[in-house]
Amino acid sequence: MCGDNATCRAKTLTGAEWFLVFICIAILIALFFPNLNSLAYVSLIGSITGLAYCSLIWIVSLAKGRPDDHIETSPVLTGGNASQIRKALNGLEMIALAFRGHNLVLEIQGTLPTSGEHPSRKPMWRGVVISYLLISVCMYPFAIAGYWAYGDKITKVGGILGAFAQYHQKSTSRQLLGAIYVLIIINYLCAFQIYATPTFDNLMRIYVSKKNGPCPIWVRSAAKIFYGGLSYLLSVAFPFLPALSTLIGAVTLPLPFVYPSFMWIAIKKPRQFSRTWCLNMGLGSSCVALSAMLFGSAIWNLVVDGLDANFFKPK
Repeated sequence: MCGDNATCRAKTLTGAEWFLVFICIAILIALFFPNLNSLAYVSLIGSITGLAYCSLIWIVSLAKGRPDDHIETSPVLTGGNASQIRKALNGLEMIALAFRGHNLVLEIQGTLPTSGEHPSRKPMWRGVVISYLLISVCMYPFAIAGYWAYGDKITKVGGILGAFAQYHQKSTSRQLLGAIYVLIIINYLCAFQIYATPTFDNLMRIYVSKKNGPCPIWVRSAAKIFYGGLSYLLSVAFPFLPALSTLIGAVTLPLPFVYPSFMWIAIKKPRQFSRTWCLNMGLGSSCVALSAMLFGSAIWNLVVDGLDANFFKPK
């Protein structure tokens, strides 16, 4: 952020220290929201900040153009047939994980009022359509413009944001860079609330079922602080977990892809071999095969690339 300014002295924290700061702020915010239904405005802020920082990055990348003349955007096939098959499966896995849907769809729909005359599926469907329109507005220009601008210079870890910071940090004003980074932090803080709140609710449900009484505020706060501390401990103890993301994603892929089809058959009980029965059975079965194939691909990647199991050594 300081650039060539001699009067600016930047002293950054380590990655573990920054994550500790993030966890503390996230848990502090979580103390003010008792349940998932209270996160409507948090979700709205997260959507706005996500749209804003994605738009800023791809607009600035297009405006500044390619950083040099050695950007390669044409696919280059390297290695033998086995290597190309592995890369194709890896790309298919990324696409499947990107379009697997939100893990909290059912929890979110459970917060909506429903009745025979006004079922919750109708406003939920409108919300899903609007959400994915926003995602399309964010991601497609971001991916297309980012790949045009940086091509093969996009790093595996930092992605387009890392390439943007590497090539345009010095030529972009500190105010604009600061705005982008602040928007990203706010977006991540909002995402943490949405994904962590169902876990908090489950912890509260366990307490209520055992005590047969309401959950006091101090217990709710203590559970959230415990969850934040456990998240930080796991991230520091197992900093290589991102390398297992595709493997974990392949294991959880049946949740949004397989279960809905089989659940629909179990609940609606359509006539066997009818059109809807064949459609749902075919979708569920093909997604089971897809999950198994992607799980094998993730294992294959780990065998070929290896795993740096650096316990308690975060970068």
